[in-house]
Amino acid sequence: MIRKIALLAITGLLLAGCESTPTKEQEAAKVEERMPGQQPGAAEGAQAQPLQPGAVGANPLTDPASPLSRRSIYFDFDSFVIRPEHQSLIQAHSRYLKENAKAKVILQGNADERGSREYNLALGQKRADAVKRAMEVLGVQESQIESVSFGEEKPRAPGHDEASWAENRRADIVYQGE
Repeated sequence: MIRKIALLAITGLLLAGCESTPTKEQEAAKVEERMPGQQPGAAEGAQAQPLQPGAVGANPLTDPASPLSRRSIYFDFDSFVIRPEHQSLIQAHSRYLKENAKAKVILQGNADERGSREYNLALGQKRADAVKRAMEVLGVQESQIESVSFGEEKPRAPGHDEASWAENRRADIVYQGE
């Protein structure tokens, strides 16, 4: 617990030490710079693909060949920092939202079962908010995004081991009206 508090305090000090607030354009450039190259076998790390549906008239949100069919961003233990391999997924959803101004998403932050209920709710909210900020930096309108936290209340994997916990540390992108 002390380790978690120290980590949060250090993160806060680092953020508070910034001399200026970067513009959205500067932040977008940073996101573009951090994009990893495509790695063989890395489903989440694949380069952003064009948003063309796999078949004529197919909905890119439900087409398994579209990057938009992937909806989860996974996080490391006790972290709300977006991993580089998820940048292309966030970019694809951001591009779709920019091109479809009426589309809206709810970002649902989740945590594994370790930690108190209150801590996990706060961590889930930070995860959802981190994805929201990344989308806004990429040009998505704030009015198109809502972020909520479920903490540990909606686990995807019911186990009590590292594999289950890793599956539950996530933010899910849910399109309204689906």
